[in-house]
Amino acid sequence: MPAHPSHKTAGRNGEEAHGAATGASAGGPRTDAHHELRTDALRNRERLVEAAREVFAAQGVDAPLGAVARRAGVGMATLYRRFPTRSALVTAAYDGQLSACATALDEALADPDAGHGLYHLLETACVTLVTDRGFDTVFMTGFPEALDRRRERTRAQEALSVLVRRARETGRLREDFEPSDITLLLVAVSGLAGRPREVAVPAARRLLTYLFQSFQARPPARPGPLPPAPPVDPAGFGALAPMNEGPSSGLGG
Repeated sequence: MPAHPSHKTAGRNGEEAHGAATGASAGGPRTDAHHELRTDALRNRERLVEAAREVFAAQGVDAPLGAVARRAGVGMATLYRRFPTRSALVTAAYDGQLSACATALDEALADPDAGHGLYHLLETACVTLVTDRGFDTVFMTGFPEALDRRRERTRAQEALSVLVRRARETGRLREDFEPSDITLLLVAVSGLAGRPREVAVPAARRLLTYLFQSFQARPPARPGPLPPAPPVDPAGFGALAPMNEGPSSGLGG
């Protein structure tokens, strides 16, 4: 569980100085000063949320908050003023992912071919897992507490059960396939998280395609082409590395 930063009392920064310079002491209308202050505060908040998405995706949700502030171009006092705790910042950064997950589920359920819908839903999940290191922590654990994962997780479980049942009934999935097999797939793919995107994404798609072919009730005699294979470092046990890098220490390096 990532450590939560302590609450800090924010000092004066550019926002407050700007408000003072444009407020009553400068002879301007107080309402205009308050409006500009609110605008600056909103702009800083948006920059912090966007920076947090990028930093957490690259480093995980336990990344130093100083890295978020630097990427946003603000001071730590401004970060703590907008987001007093790490949990509050993670919630703001990943709240939009709940909507994205719900949209992906709706699209899969609306697909007349349940097998096709399930495959593309899993592809979206796999790519997200290997390109966003914070995603697994946020959606598979209880952190942060403010995100309503229970409702979304229940909805996801129900949707996956419906998709699996439809795919089995139409002969797209083997009869002994269970929704829990999807968890096994995602756990296997999550091992690629942290590798360079140009390696992790094709590797995840290739692994998904291999496994999904084995899930089918009637695998084709001549399967379609697999996604391109990522480069494999023969010096390590299945270690993946970009073409222009030297030997890797392993998947999690």
